Amino acid sequence: MGYTIAQKIIKEHLVCGEMVVGNDIGLRIDQTLTQDATGTMAYIEYEAMGIPRVKTEKSVAYIDHNTLQTGFENADDHRFIQSVCKKHGIYFSRPGNGICHQVHLERFGKPGKTLIGSDSHTPTGGGIGMLAIGAGGLDVAVAMGGGAYYITMPKMVRVNLTGKLSPWVSAKDIILAVLRVMSVKGGVGKIVEYGGEGVKTLTVPERATITNMGAELGATTSVFPSDEITREFLKAQGREEDYTELSADADAVYDEVIEINLSELEPLAACPHSPDNVKPISELEGKKIDQVCIGSCTNSSYLDLMRVAHILKGKTVADGVSLAIAPGSKQVFNMLAMNGALADMIAAGARILESACGPCIGMGQSPNSKGISLRTFNRNFEGRSGTADGQIYLVSPETAAVSALAGVFTDPRKLGPAAEIELPEKFLINDNMVIAPAPVEEMDNVEILRGPNIKEYPATSPLTESIEASCSLKVGDNITTDHIMPAGAKILPLRSNIPAISQHCFTVCDKEFPERAKTLGKSIIVGGENYGQGSSREHAALAPLFLGVKAVLVKSFARIHKSNLINAGILPLTFQNTADYDKIKLGDMLELPDVKKEIAEGSAVTVVNKTTGETIVADCELSDRTRAIILAGGLLDYTKENS
Repeated sequence: MGYTIAQKIIKEHLVCGEMVVGNDIGLRIDQTLTQDATGTMAYIEYEAMGIPRVKTEKSVAYIDHNTLQTGFENADDHRFIQSVCKKHGIYFSRPGNGICHQVHLERFGKPGKTLIGSDSHTPTGGGIGMLAIGAGGLDVAVAMGGGAYYITMPKMVRVNLTGKLSPWVSAKDIILAVLRVMSVKGGVGKIVEYGGEGVKTLTVPERATITNMGAELGATTSVFPSDEITREFLKAQGREEDYTELSADADAVYDEVIEINLSELEPLAACPHSPDNVKPISELEGKKIDQVCIGSCTNSSYLDLMRVAHILKGKTVADGVSLAIAPGSKQVFNMLAMNGALADMIAAGARILESACGPCIGMGQSPNSKGISLRTFNRNFEGRSGTADGQIYLVSPETAAVSALAGVFTDPRKLGPAAEIELPEKFLINDNMVIAPAPVEEMDNVEILRGPNIKEYPATSPLTESIEASCSLKVGDNITTDHIMPAGAKILPLRSNIPAISQHCFTVCDKEFPERAKTLGKSIIVGGENYGQGSSREHAALAPLFLGVKAVLVKSFARIHKSNLINAGILPLTFQNTADYDKIKLGDMLELPDVKKEIAEGSAVTVVNKTTGETIVADCELSDRTRAIILAGGLLDYTKENS
């Protein structure tokens, strides 16, 4: 029996465990990335391990999230990260150089390599044939120190692409079609691998758009073959020596196969408030819009923005529509400026933003009250835009641009023949915004620069024999990390200050939660299906940890958030019988009388509702390693004990 692409990379990097679905496996990590919203805490965690120099082939810190500097906090974090990078052997991508995933694809990604990043859209690297996985900051810190990255061996899903996209139908429409089939939780515990004749019709940036939004499926990662198209992209980036051919064996076996005929696709939109709430643009056509935002790590490539510039050239954005465009990297920005495309965008009335995440994480450009905003981004969770009642639709750059001109949802196929825009034979290469670390002989002389907003990692402690605590919050299905720990311009600057940011924890759901949890001292959260979907932000675990949350009892978890809870030493419990969810109310006193013994033995966990007298049975699915992490009080404590 042959291997899939992902299985080949896993086999090459396996350091412990067996490649059997459901088994805990440890992988050697070649590359890491961080961004500034998660990076400060990741580097605080790295420092706590006491390892002088990173042990990866390449680690890069990007400044792309917290670039709106309305106070000293973000600038202080950037200075801290740069000093850590210089001292510990990490490359530093300066603010303005671009979005981490776009830049990493352009300048650092290598087919066949493993990459983990403290950002859930790290799977973008799968577009170039990497095994690229989003993770919590502490997992990334451990990998930088030379430790293995552990995952549950996933199932393999093949998405078989046939045919060829019609004019004005794009890669964004492909991944929206996959989301329509699989849903936002359909990829949990799976790696999605793309194959078929249709793959040859897609450029690397188009493939990266698809793997980027694989995060919205809940998948461990997504990956494309590394082929001649990959070689040509790397050659154009001056990196042909990084090319490695990589494809699935003809007799590889998949757990699931999904067929997508590219020729049959039409322009699509993900409607509020979920990436899998997908409808054809033809059903929305004529609906008035207020705002259009083009960019993000999903759709800000040279190819994307050249198509946008072609649509906008010689025209004017409609009255009442605000159009904002953010090139994904300095490379893209410079090339658009040099070939005149940037001038076409500006002349049409577009507002040009810096090469950063910006509106995608609510960092500026929030729409008007109840405003309808078309965005080429990857998430449209309620409130994520910064406007609580904003109506966010996810669309392709082509749909976004033509709709901005019309002032209403418009099918781009009405534009007639598509523009023939190809990738350049050679990209503009200038890495002057990437700062190399200090040589080994100079690292001891580098001073780490800390600002007053940078606080220590929250205190942890080993698992106690029993837990008795109130239910401090009860929430429903599909709770996202944006619900748990909101982003936006007001809150993101607090990412390095857990005591301060914890005051915003779950305020989207219940404004009283932070004060209630703090007053209780210790508590338990109860939730529904797919709890913790979305971002990799470990702050969604660290803030509850600081507020005294000891366990989270839900119907099911999203992958990264469950890992982050374990890393923080918070018990991730699931109802054996999901109907038991209805047996707990806010304020009920819950007791886990034998929890330490039950966790140590790997048995079910007994939960007694002392308010009602009901007994509930919960599962705590842990490997031997994650069980030891929970017993130790979290990954940081476990790592110190075992180093």
